[in-house]
Amino acid sequence: MYTLYSMQRSGNSYKARLALAQLDIPYRLVEVDILRGESRTPDFLTKNPSGQIPLLEVASGRYIAESNAILWYVAGGTALAPEDRIDRAEALQWMFFEQHSLEPNIGAAYFWLALVRGGRELQQHALEDWMQEGYRALRVMENHLKQHRYFAADRYTIADIALYAYTHLAHTCDFDLSGFPYIRAWLDRVAAEPGHVVMHEQPADATAAG
Repeated sequence: MYTLYSMQRSGNSYKARLALAQLDIPYRLVEVDILRGESRTPDFLTKNPSGQIPLLEVASGRYIAESNAILWYVAGGTALAPEDRIDRAEALQWMFFEQHSLEPNIGAAYFWLALVRGGRELQQHALEDWMQEGYRALRVMENHLKQHRYFAADRYTIADIALYAYTHLAHTCDFDLSGFPYIRAWLDRVAAEPGHVVMHEQPADATAAG
């Protein structure tokens, strides 16, 4: 059984939990609170030297870090991971976009504004850039969704999971999605996918620890 080191309120961790739930894959869950430095302990750093979550133990002593790499690993061989060469490249394109344009802005705003006490004051100098670049990323997504129901392969894939995690949290960190009707419709479609779990939901078939 896999072991997932995750933080309940982390968007990147939520990607892994959502994919595992929708694929009906059992796993052991270990909660790691990065706000308390639990990902920086000597023990955790032996598992992942970058000190980041999520982290998936796939075999004894074998770990996969980076949320989107975890998505490709757990979804390999399923409909969530496109196998066609073009479809696969398209999914990768959007997952790279998520890590380059969405997560560093909306993800950062969510972390500092929604999770860290006093974070708004600590990061006031960065907030304007996060908002500007975050809205830029949302406009790219909105324009794509005007012509497509999903982001790759003309169906729901791990590219949608990757983009959904922080987009569905945008309203909690000052982003106004009222002007993005196609994104809002897509968020509803993703939430209606079979096996969907919300971010705060603990997996019924996982052993919580930590």
